[in-house]
Amino acid sequence: MPDPVTEPPVTDPVYEALLYCNIPSVAERSMEGHAPHHFKLVSVHVFIRHGDRYPLYVIPKTKRPEIDCTLVANRKPYHPKLEAFVSHMSKGSGASFESPLNSLPLYPNHPLCEMGELTQTGVVQHLQNGQLLRDIYLKKHKLLPNDWSADQLYLETTGKSRTLQSGLALLYGFLPDFDWKKIYFRHQPSALFCSGTCYCPVRNQYLEKEQRRQYLLRLKNSQLEKTYGEMAKIVDVPTKQLRAANPIDSMLCHLCHNVSFPCTRNGCVDMEHFKVIKTHQIEDERERREKKLYLGYSLLGAHPILNQTIGRMQRATEGRKEELFALYSAHDVTLSPVLSALGLSEARFPRFAARLIFELWQDREKPNEHSVRILYNGVDVTFHTSFCQDHHKRSPKPMCPLENLVRFVKRDMFVALGGSSTNYYDACHREGF
Repeated sequence: MPDPVTEPPVTDPVYEALLYCNIPSVAERSMEGHAPHHFKLVSVHVFIRHGDRYPLYVIPKTKRPEIDCTLVANRKPYHPKLEAFVSHMSKGSGASFESPLNSLPLYPNHPLCEMGELTQTGVVQHLQNGQLLRDIYLKKHKLLPNDWSADQLYLETTGKSRTLQSGLALLYGFLPDFDWKKIYFRHQPSALFCSGTCYCPVRNQYLEKEQRRQYLLRLKNSQLEKTYGEMAKIVDVPTKQLRAANPIDSMLCHLCHNVSFPCTRNGCVDMEHFKVIKTHQIEDERERREKKLYLGYSLLGAHPILNQTIGRMQRATEGRKEELFALYSAHDVTLSPVLSALGLSEARFPRFAARLIFELWQDREKPNEHSVRILYNGVDVTFHTSFCQDHHKRSPKPMCPLENLVRFVKRDMFVALGGSSTNYYDACHREGF
């Protein structure tokens, strides 16, 4: 079985896709909370991608997949807390979330899913994530007291119903029957979670160059062009229109939900079409790692959220008891840049319900010493990060000094970009890039 963090040596496109659909079981390999007994868990910072969702795009002129987005007990996948979750959500209409979150539904409920809506699979994925984190962080490590208060949580989500609902499902698994008065979700307008520091011209230039790279790679792939042409003939639209509808998004939904690909009187979209597009995606990810343009985008794109995280950690090291559990409910375009910026270039593309976790620990024998662990989908990737790759060769501790992460965010992220910038503003406004 390949390492779930890194790419397998030979990549099968269908295997890749099924990994993407994967529902993690509570028993899956999970390294969260592992530390020598003389270490105390101080705070936890969780970044998630929303759970399984209905497609954002429709393949033109085809019937969209019939998937039910209501939550029902007699349908798989199921979670023992599903009915209790629905019941608890139905009591939350008075919850005070930051606008515009207060106008969103708290759980999915359409008999035919709306575009981009969270599915029952997506809810179950995050109920399981929350339950797993509850068993480790609350039952085992007592991260929060039984009478926890609102200011001990930090909750933030983008303005999509699928991210708010995923955050609530995880939170319900983590803190079942939580007091609604203690829950406050902040709204984040940007998928990069850059708050007031989103203006970054150099980041945008990196992104433009990265998109140009993607375009040139696509032009070189005659088999991909032929496949789009065949699919366009089947659904009777121009190839350009078919490509713009991002058919892989809808096809993944068919695959994950075991719904057959669409047919017309001209034929059927089939698994061979899917394999060609998916194989190109895998090739694109490989070239992306080599060319490093995406890394430049990621270092600047992820800096604000990483800077916030180390600020929160540093306050916790001073004995502050606020924001001990932070949850960012986000998207693939949030997690991907963070993974890339951390140097986890081999990490798999964030599947639905992916989780990236930063743990802060204190050495009880040396109370002034704090360390971090970083975990991706339950796997400890601390020593795969660029700022802690060599540390375990010099130290028997199974974690990384907090100072390494702080130095990385405050200095080394800018060094990695080249040039002479020593802070975020200068790196974003560098002339002559």
